[in-house]
Amino acid sequence: MKIEHVAIWVNDIDKVCEFYRKYFGGVVHPLYHNPAKQFTSRFVTFEGGTRLEVMHRPDIGKDAQTSTMFHVEHLGFTHLCFSVGSKEDVDRLTKQMSEDGIQVVGQPRTTGDGYYESVVLDPEGNRIELSATSNEQ
Repeated sequence: MKIEHVAIWVNDIDKVCEFYRKYFGGVVHPLYHNPAKQFTSRFVTFEGGTRLEVMHRPDIGKDAQTSTMFHVEHLGFTHLCFSVGSKEDVDRLTKQMSEDGIQVVGQPRTTGDGYYESVVLDPEGNRIELSATSNEQ
């Protein structure tokens, strides 16, 4: 078995999809719209076939406090991790994202469990780990 896709609710589908296309090479698929449910989504496919479903519905995320608190630790899914290559690749991409105005909430480091990683926030505040591949740690 493999994880086929993970879904996230967002306010701005196009902005979020562009982030995953630009920094992680995701292929953004056409917009799906269900007017009866006021639901829209796009899939983003990554190398290896895993997909991210980026979804929007106007009644989701109206609470201003919850929509700005994604970066705070909480129960449930907490981050996506992208293996970006070597330690140097983690450093390079983290620096590029920082220069592009992406918020870096964890500078590159080796964690206690041996991962070399950094942590950034996507345009809607979701935590994204940038990790060296396991054979290059």
